[in-house]
Amino acid sequence: MTADRLRLEDVRFYGHHGVSTAEQTVGVWFSVDAELTLDLTSAAVSDDLACAVDYGQVARRIVEIGTQGRVNLIERLAGQIAQALLREFPAEEVRVRVRKLTPPLQGLVGTPSVELTRRR
Repeated sequence: MTADRLRLEDVRFYGHHGVSTAEQTVGVWFSVDAELTLDLTSAAVSDDLACAVDYGQVARRIVEIGTQGRVNLIERLAGQIAQALLREFPAEEVRVRVRKLTPPLQGLVGTPSVELTRRR
């Protein structure tokens, strides 16, 4: 396995994921970090976007998944994103962290998150 990684940090979207009525109707902000392990040698040598994974496409796909449909758990959302990135991009491994930035829970201090790692 290669040690090269493409990272995207803090990809944000507004979604309606969660178990509470407020999360489902009003929605909350989410932040996603994604790390794809893949061979970047060709892109590093050629300086050609055609030889690279376009991180804009990765970010758009994360936002697409996060804003379409609804799930109860951020674990499920992270799993959907990880599986899509593995399926659609030439990564050997994908690590996805999903944070719920504005959970509507009284007394909550901090930001809940999950991180999943998936391999081919």
